[in-house]
Amino acid sequence: MNLQRFTTAMRMSVCIPAIAMCSALFVGAALAHPDAAHVEAQNAWARASVPGQQASGAFMRLTAKEPLKLVGVETPVAGVAEVHEMKMEGDVMRMRAIDALDLPQGVPVDLKPGGYHVMLQQLKAPLVKDTQVPITLVFKDAKGELSRLHLQVPVRTAPPAGGDAATAHHGHMH
Repeated sequence: MNLQRFTTAMRMSVCIPAIAMCSALFVGAALAHPDAAHVEAQNAWARASVPGQQASGAFMRLTAKEPLKLVGVETPVAGVAEVHEMKMEGDVMRMRAIDALDLPQGVPVDLKPGGYHVMLQQLKAPLVKDTQVPITLVFKDAKGELSRLHLQVPVRTAPPAGGDAATAHHGHMH
């Protein structure tokens, strides 16, 4: 009888901390999910590249459920990932990294060739058509708190069906 109580006590001493740890992990995951839910990404895609190409772009439509700023991009496929702006200055097309992109509440903001976009530089390998790349977008709210939206972005040679048709006619040069 004493051996049975000892065995039961040992099981409890192992199971209770394991259950608590799993519960803490679940709560952490549940808390992380609502952060990402403040932004919806539609028609996301990354432009396929060829061997030796050092840069490409990723494009999508973002709609924030509260006023936010897109302040960063993270991905393991590139040495540098930034939010860029491309615009005409006189007769010259200029591209530059920006610190933040405003996302007004409920207003779709397009990241597309020839405008705002995600720039992937120092590619570690070619972006191959019909694969997916992980991209994490980093947002800041009015209180200065950061949140992240984790995406699996399909690699394509052209925008997905239903995407902005105008983007199909613009190349992305850097």
